Amino acid sequence: MKKVLVTDLKEGVVFSQPVYIDGQNILVPAGVAVRKKDIARLNSWGIETVETDGEPVAPAPKAKKAPDVDDSKPQEPANKNTAGKASEPKKKAASMISLSEVQENSGAYRNYINLIERLDEVCKNIADGITMEARSIDNISGRLLQSVREERNSFIGYILGGEIKGHAMAKSQVNTAILSAMIALEMKIQNHKVLQIVTGALLHDVGMLRMPKEIVEKRGGLSASELQRIQSHTLYAYKIVNKELLYPEEVGLIVLQHHERWDGEGYPRRLSGTAIDIGARVVSVADAFEAMVSKKPYRNSMMGYQAMKNLLSDNLRRFDPDVIKAFIQTMGIYPIGSIILLNSGALARVVDVQPTAPLRPTIRILADEFGNVFKNDSGDLMDLLVEKSLFIARAVDPKEIAEKGVQ
Repeated sequence: MKKVLVTDLKEGVVFSQPVYIDGQNILVPAGVAVRKKDIARLNSWGIETVETDGEPVAPAPKAKKAPDVDDSKPQEPANKNTAGKASEPKKKAASMISLSEVQENSGAYRNYINLIERLDEVCKNIADGITMEARSIDNISGRLLQSVREERNSFIGYILGGEIKGHAMAKSQVNTAILSAMIALEMKIQNHKVLQIVTGALLHDVGMLRMPKEIVEKRGGLSASELQRIQSHTLYAYKIVNKELLYPEEVGLIVLQHHERWDGEGYPRRLSGTAIDIGARVVSVADAFEAMVSKKPYRNSMMGYQAMKNLLSDNLRRFDPDVIKAFIQTMGIYPIGSIILLNSGALARVVDVQPTAPLRPTIRILADEFGNVFKNDSGDLMDLLVEKSLFIARAVDPKEIAEKGVQ
């Protein structure tokens, strides 16, 4: 396909082949004229190029139709107060993204917080060298796995929402364990091994608790010796898991090998391919995604969609392709909780994914193309597998749209 600059698109031009956004979603079919509204939306979405195998042909004859309406805002008489009125419903929609408004009081949310708090206590005991039994961690693992089976979609939303303050390590490890459980279940791994993977994910970074704080929290680049010291956290974790908590070797291998790479360029032993334990391969993908979508002291979080794109572009370097495939099937290209903009101009949240069609999730409308805002999940629920005329134009960063007043 060849790229066409959006600045070169003209109203009324017709292409001999379909014109696509992002290589997959159709902007206009073959033989259908590009509208002024189509161009305006591309500009508002920040899209600079579209793609087509066709050539522009003579403009289509103009049919009588209603005048184009700028459906990005309510139609009101132009006056000095219009801008404020138009942006008001969009600003209101930003609050609908917040977990605190719609999910904070749910049982699933309280369960999620409790899992983090309980693991935080475990981390504190390990850091202080307090002897503890594995049974307390097993209880967390079992409860987490059961919660993923029952509240999978809610838990994904909490991970992407990122509104939990404090308990940084415990939150990261709980999130990684949730994602690891989802992958393992999707891959139909045996039940006892799934539980081992969850336990390994909950403990995969405990070696960091034995690292010097000034290195762990350093914002600038690490020296060669500091990097080597950080990489030794997998060895410390293995010792904690096997020697102190007395877990079997299967769990120890997960924490030891979760930084090994598919291409053999990882650490600590430069293992490659299937020589790496399957649990470690699962946790590696989950850990990478969690790191990208979580806010760190030295950078902001990344959107779920962009994180998925990064995983998809791995090309057999870091990750097992079968694990990546399972992760996409369970999460979708636009993960649950993602805020997306439709080709109609409506704003929506992804509420469920289609394993066989990752670009066609089920969505909940937050604000329609006319600027009407729907609170408390009162907007229409739409299955994009059924609504063939609608497609996702792009993912939207909740912080970005709040700042720009797009909601």
